[in-house]
Amino acid sequence: MPWIILALIALALIALFLKLSKKSGSLSREFSYDKQDALFSPAERSFLGVLNQAIEDNAFVFGKVRVADVLKPSKGIARNQWQTAFNKINSKHFDFVLCDKNDLSLLCAIELNDKSHNSKKRKERDVFLTSACESAMLPLIQIPAQSAYNIDDIRQTLLTHLSSC
Repeated sequence: MPWIILALIALALIALFLKLSKKSGSLSREFSYDKQDALFSPAERSFLGVLNQAIEDNAFVFGKVRVADVLKPSKGIARNQWQTAFNKINSKHFDFVLCDKNDLSLLCAIELNDKSHNSKKRKERDVFLTSACESAMLPLIQIPAQSAYNIDDIRQTLLTHLSSC
């Protein structure tokens, strides 16, 4: 008789375990995702190749960098102002960021401006990012998207920001 009780307890524990594992498994499958085809748009990928040639071995290029990983709200402001300032940069990203090859210090941010930058909302975003970068003393270089680039022209544009390398 005691073995029947033990068997029933074991079955109840197994059933409970299966029920709990189904619940925790369904939480991880609550949302479904698909992998992006590529990290960069074709225009960004094309420009990345030119950018890598233009900087030669003077810096590292990082792409799709979150603005909040590059800029932070200034110290000394009230907590609610800090949070508001952080929220304004948290969901934005720079197309590219150049960093010093020796210590990964930030040299400049680069925005590749295609025709989407002509919309009112995008222009407001660009003005905000320019202002934010100026306040942080981080050069923001805006380059018009083109079907082809001259590597020397891009190198000249970046030269002042790469001179510290």
